[in-house]
Amino acid sequence: MSVTALKSTLRRSVEDHLDRAAQSYLGDKALARFDFAAPSGEPALSGPDSVSWRIFKNPVTLFIGGVAAVILELAEPRVRTGVWENTSFRSDPVGRLKRTGLAAMATVYGPRSAAVEMIARVNAIHARIAGETPAGVAFRADDPELLTWVQATAAYGFLEAYNAYAASLSDAERDRYYAESRKSAALYGATGAPGSLADQQALFARMTPKLEASEIVFDFLKIMKRAEAFPQPAQLAQHSLVRAAVELTPAPVRERLGLGPAYGLRPFEGRIVRRMGRRADRLILRSGPAATSCRRLGLSEGYLYRRGEAT
Repeated sequence: MSVTALKSTLRRSVEDHLDRAAQSYLGDKALARFDFAAPSGEPALSGPDSVSWRIFKNPVTLFIGGVAAVILELAEPRVRTGVWENTSFRSDPVGRLKRTGLAAMATVYGPRSAAVEMIARVNAIHARIAGETPAGVAFRADDPELLTWVQATAAYGFLEAYNAYAASLSDAERDRYYAESRKSAALYGATGAPGSLADQQALFARMTPKLEASEIVFDFLKIMKRAEAFPQPAQLAQHSLVRAAVELTPAPVRERLGLGPAYGLRPFEGRIVRRMGRRADRLILRSGPAATSCRRLGLSEGYLYRRGEAT
């Protein structure tokens, strides 16, 4: 057997092991809620050549970006109250992560008709959530301003985590990503979602003075450090991944929240996280949404991972 063939065999073995671990961790019920394989040939809300499809295949940077997004969401008092009082982050953080991750994957990779139906169900849930912040400010979860902030923070988190810890992206690719995201954002009711990098930066500049420190942010970080968000042995690095998410949060927001250098990455951790992110970007999880959706469209399961190579 040639060296090239041996490397290919070893890589396939590692990928298969990780794929089985991921499926066992998620469980059949979580996977059965959404079918990424059918209908055969049905396109998603964005195409396989989109920046979104490239980014969302990476489980390491999705976790980092998701945590960074929640930090930003919890900094907004109305969003913080809505999330903390009406979701299961405190009682079932892993279950909440899985449901949120599945919704994100369905939005990006799922057949368009099924994605639209899922988004409608999410919107119906939001329509039932309303209340007041501890300061007495009324809010509704379906307020377009709040939906725009939630969508923009998620888009920022996933994009910048991939850029920082997996593969560098150009400003032109960032612009494409935000432009691609507007279609699904509009379906969620986020009518002011940024359509470019400049739009995102302008929105963050407007919102930063409205953000507030809260002990809830620190409670959330503690929960994410101890929750079993990954199958073993990846859990060993989870503290570092949470620190990477803090590092990703814009400096003016970290300052407002009181997230000093002690909450960010140590130098050695940065190297570990980047190594994890880059390796995750090359490993095909054959049962995962990205590879399954590629097969649904008649593409190689390795299309998003190793374009130009034989797969």
